[in-house]
Amino acid sequence: MSLEALNERVKTDLSYLAYGGVDWVQPRSHPEGHVYDVVIVGGGQSGLGTAFGLLRERVSNILVIDENPEGLEGPWITYARMKTLRTPKHLTSIDLGIPSLTFRSWWEAQFGPEGWEQLDKIPRGDWMNYLRWYRKVLDLPVVNEVKLKLIEPAEEGIHRLHIEGAGAPAGQLLARKVILATGIQGGGEWHVPPMILEKLPRHLYAHTSEAIDFEALRGKKVAVLGGGASAFDNANFALSEGVAEVHVFVRRKELPRINPIRQMEVSGLIERFPALPGADKYAAISHFFKFNQPPTNDTFGRAASWSGFNLHLGSPWLDVEATGEGAVVTTPQGKFTFDFLIISTGLLSDPALRPELKLVEGHIARWGDRYKAPEEVANPLVDAHPYLSPGFAFLSRDEEGKKRLHGLFAFNYSALISCGLSASALSGMRYAIPKLVSAVADQLFLDDREEVLKGFFDYDEAEFVGEWPKQDS
Repeated sequence: MSLEALNERVKTDLSYLAYGGVDWVQPRSHPEGHVYDVVIVGGGQSGLGTAFGLLRERVSNILVIDENPEGLEGPWITYARMKTLRTPKHLTSIDLGIPSLTFRSWWEAQFGPEGWEQLDKIPRGDWMNYLRWYRKVLDLPVVNEVKLKLIEPAEEGIHRLHIEGAGAPAGQLLARKVILATGIQGGGEWHVPPMILEKLPRHLYAHTSEAIDFEALRGKKVAVLGGGASAFDNANFALSEGVAEVHVFVRRKELPRINPIRQMEVSGLIERFPALPGADKYAAISHFFKFNQPPTNDTFGRAASWSGFNLHLGSPWLDVEATGEGAVVTTPQGKFTFDFLIISTGLLSDPALRPELKLVEGHIARWGDRYKAPEEVANPLVDAHPYLSPGFAFLSRDEEGKKRLHGLFAFNYSALISCGLSASALSGMRYAIPKLVSAVADQLFLDDREEVLKGFFDYDEAEFVGEWPKQDS
């Protein structure tokens, strides 16, 4: 089957499901312009899958905005430097149960069933190409180069979205519901230890989430701080780009070997996590945080095979300083000098770190507001996460904030504690997107329930036209 034939199959499959029916949502008017029922912020895999889910529910007055140029949404060909995705190839995600929309169908249309059998893990670039195809074949309403600056709650359940960028149709958008499908960093910010921020000039380091000029580092000596999967992805990538030496520094005396996501994928914890009591959610994610996601065996093997690869276990960074030779790193094993540092220290999730939430974050309930964890599992990083509904809606810590937060949803990594990995791991999206879409559609319906019920009670269109006794002709 060719891609052209697959495109036709997608259209046929969707027609069998009566996809694209008439909207049921009551339209809103506003003197400032068009009011979208839903604006999705983020055009990566989460935003695209959510848009398709809403369209399947006959909610079509939607818009997806993304700050990146078309085709560069998400991390896959920007700062993600792994060779392949880490998830097993057979897991389905944003296809939402439509076989012709799966990555496997897309792959087999080009390389046949034999090509699928030969594939080990999904190549990173091919996943991005699949997302581009998915957006195109479904004709999803995405506008690129539009950055959300601020969410301003307006009157009557409408949010004013202040935007900028080359693709921005105006200075603002109006929306009843706003979904922050902003990925792993969208609930907070990438973390760089204060010691590095305060003591090193910017040209000596970069976080793994940033663009790095590896060409300028050819033949140089580079250090990577961190022991998780991303650290080894960057080490391998740097060596493959011509960096002479890469030294990976890990605080632990042993590398993490257990990947709890694999257990979660088969135990029901990903799809059923929102049903857990709060104490169980907190304990489970506190346990999860104890494990850095280990590198895949193939990534570690590739990195370790380079002659310039060096691994330092039990080597936290005690100090850093800038010198004429570069960055000097002090560890319990001594001092090392490097031309450049790559920081793989993860991220922090907290609504207070998001500029677009500046007007409402003070009302957003955190886990620390709703649950007092036992000392043995208490974790301030967990406490800072927003306390969300099972449908990913922000909840208020006070009465005043209920109206201001109504209609705002966090479909990003900050949902981890409340809803598990379903919104942040590819393996959970087939479960998470229907929950999110259902919650958004329910809100739209309940917001308009008086009009909906009035229309129901007033309905008097005759359908049956038979007469008895029969009239003589």
